[in-house]
Amino acid sequence: MSEDKSLLLERDNIGSLLRRYAFPAIIAMIASSLYNIIDSIFIGQKLGAMAISGLALTFPLMNLSAAFGTLVGVGGATLVSISLGRKDHTYARNVLGNVVLLSIVIGSLFTLFTLPFLDDLLYLFGGSENTIEYASDFMFIILIGNIITHLFFGLNAIVRSSGNPQLAMMVTIFSVIINIILVSIFIFVFEWGIAGAAWATVIAQFISLIWLILIFMKRNKLVYFSRDIFRFKKKIVIDIFSIGMSPFLMNATACFVVILINFSLQKYGGDLAIGAYGIINRVSFIFVMIVFGITQGMQPIVGYNYGAKLYRRVLDTFYKSVKWGVLIMTLAFVGVEIFPRAISMIFTTDKQLVDIAVDGFRIVFIVYPLAGFQIVSSNLFQSIGKARQSIFLSLTRQIIFLIPLLIFLPHFLQIRGVWIAMPVSDFLSTLLTAFLVHKEVKQLKALSN
Repeated sequence: MSEDKSLLLERDNIGSLLRRYAFPAIIAMIASSLYNIIDSIFIGQKLGAMAISGLALTFPLMNLSAAFGTLVGVGGATLVSISLGRKDHTYARNVLGNVVLLSIVIGSLFTLFTLPFLDDLLYLFGGSENTIEYASDFMFIILIGNIITHLFFGLNAIVRSSGNPQLAMMVTIFSVIINIILVSIFIFVFEWGIAGAAWATVIAQFISLIWLILIFMKRNKLVYFSRDIFRFKKKIVIDIFSIGMSPFLMNATACFVVILINFSLQKYGGDLAIGAYGIINRVSFIFVMIVFGITQGMQPIVGYNYGAKLYRRVLDTFYKSVKWGVLIMTLAFVGVEIFPRAISMIFTTDKQLVDIAVDGFRIVFIVYPLAGFQIVSSNLFQSIGKARQSIFLSLTRQIIFLIPLLIFLPHFLQIRGVWIAMPVSDFLSTLLTAFLVHKEVKQLKALSN
């Protein structure tokens, strides 16, 4: 990002800036979520209901891998935004170098520690003889390409946070287009089965990663590759981990939560219940990712202006982001409540699987409008570098509220108890988030006077 372009973050109209940053991020998030949606649709329609259930077994490992990716990517992106707001361009470039190194090291270690125990882990996640082969074939290839995935998402986050949201969007869309082409060929032409979907994802991300590397090799921007940045710096690593810890814990606890969900669903509904959750999770992922797109658009604006001590602009950005987030999740609630069967049949024609998914959809999405507020508000703390509050809110929904509900409710309500636990935890965590955000907003208002 050039100096003049950087200054736009403290001068331009907030609504215009948020549209400029959030819209590309939203498009990128939708495109990114299409990886999972397209895989699920093709796998379900071509390979059947058990393949859908097998794919759902990989969610805990996928969440855990994403946790380590966001630990580095989100932490690094936030630091870059704040550094540019403070005009500390050297620090921002060193953050970039440490993001690359951490992505390689953590991505490698994750593969080395999970690959030898893959089948054992998948059985632990609720696998059965009917589904384990599908899950193992898919996850083995994803783990082989784990370093590529971490670097792809980490570098793309830096592109976005350094003032190039449109470019980050283009890279993501390009990756999705390549993935759609390859998954169609690998599944329907080469008939590689579920492994074809995994290979398509890894190859698409590798090609897009090359593009990202070329972007950072150009020195006409404030953040770029140079030899001196590829050295671990203790303060930067600590800062990255501190800020990135909130989304890391959110994804890491999501891994444990999905294991609990799968275990309960297997107990009370069998393999098809796990498949139904896989469908619900994929659809939910689209809308949640759109709101994450809004927060990603919010993050560089909030981070930069917070670093520049322009607190009124921080608040204006936050208020507008909340409105957008609530609107998106309200639309999700309305759409799913009206068309749950039609949505389920996009993934499968198995009537029993569709019936289970329809019941789950109607319950899980019932408080989604509140979730829009909760997601955006939680990310406010992350965007201004207040790791403790962000971490606390990330843990609250899943550990303090959701896990006890998942243990308690299914004993009395069986499979419906699993579905009900999710909206109840969303409601309770929203109340707590509102209390903490109210206190933070009061402080920002005082600082802005």
